[in-house]
Amino acid sequence: MTKNERKGGQKYMRSNSKEWLRVLLRFLGPGFLVTVGFIDPGNWATNIAGGAEFGYDLLWVITLSTLMLILIQNMSARLGIATGKSLAVNIRERFSRPVSTTIGITIVAACAATDVAELLGGAIGFKLLFGFPLWMGALITVIIEVFFIITQRYHQLEKTILAFLGIISISYIIELFIVKPDWSAVLYSTVIPKINHNNIYIAMGILGAVVMPHNIFLHSNVIHSRKWGTTEEEKKKMITFEKIDTSLAMTLGWLVNSAMIIVAASVFFKNKIMVTSIHQAAKTLVPLAGRFAGFLFAIALVSAGISSSITSSLAEVNVVTGFLGKPEDPRTPLYKIATFITAIPSFLIIISGLDTFKILILSQVILSIQLPFTLIPLLLLCRKKEVMGKLRSKNIEFILAILVSGIVIILNIYLLYSTLKGGGM
Repeated sequence: MTKNERKGGQKYMRSNSKEWLRVLLRFLGPGFLVTVGFIDPGNWATNIAGGAEFGYDLLWVITLSTLMLILIQNMSARLGIATGKSLAVNIRERFSRPVSTTIGITIVAACAATDVAELLGGAIGFKLLFGFPLWMGALITVIIEVFFIITQRYHQLEKTILAFLGIISISYIIELFIVKPDWSAVLYSTVIPKINHNNIYIAMGILGAVVMPHNIFLHSNVIHSRKWGTTEEEKKKMITFEKIDTSLAMTLGWLVNSAMIIVAASVFFKNKIMVTSIHQAAKTLVPLAGRFAGFLFAIALVSAGISSSITSSLAEVNVVTGFLGKPEDPRTPLYKIATFITAIPSFLIIISGLDTFKILILSQVILSIQLPFTLIPLLLLCRKKEVMGKLRSKNIEFILAILVSGIVIILNIYLLYSTLKGGGM
């Protein structure tokens, strides 16, 4: 944030200015940055698989996940505003070493799983557009990601990522008009849950792809770019802007993710076409929905791969430095290493020749399994008065957050049960 922007924000905080809307527009950004993280190649895989195999039936998972996400992301951002520290730093300082170490290990593993999805998505997108081999596409994605993080200031990076988000959103909105879905069935499935041992694996993948644990850590950190509040009253007004930013961004994410399932259901499920790879999905869209749709798919996939890999690396840097108690300084070797260290498994997977489509879905399920390790500490921290002061979670929010955590845990148990019974995979 520039000096003038900070002064402008502080001026608003001190007075009830008529420039409220202008100040709000200047505040928008952190929520949209986080939103890019759950419009990533992992979402492509889970949403395509869900739509192709189960039609519109899993749209309700997107709705439920987004409602969960709005609640959790608001809590994460408020923690950052109230304490001036990220979730990672708060966990390291407020929990015992064994507990914080365990949580740190699980979130680093989740970041590695996230990188698998982001880099594979970027690699596949470059292959579709230019015919590059997967390893080259992944390498290009990593180079672009590291370049943006190491060389650019935050707001330049933020604007670049928002541009990518715009490309993805426009691409899928256009595709919705191309495929002409059954809107009555879409509306029904958006709010009516359907869950069983056949679709639980994909459903949990979709849940993990939306409520991504590394994004919860990220939001508590990137909110510090809006340093407009120092007093408690100023922080409360800052939280008001944050809630609007988060709600708008998450709603956009809900629309785009829903569009992915709707397009897959309208094109593949309707025509009884089994989809086993993102490559196949892109190629099949060409004859059924027009060559333009296939091109849009590839452009959106590359945009998602690059932008989400950037946000993923930002989260990884914060997690690694936060749990180790080190400064988040781009000039340090640790910072530079943290931007790409979890990308190594992605290259190993690409070189190994494993089924990338199944790996993409599995990576999102891993995120869902990790979620309780992120949600429970966040709930406890946001409830503590010594941590949050008067900004701590009220009873209603705390109860809702407990309910969200309970749903995630129960679904994880059901996933484990279905997998052991042979029906979850």
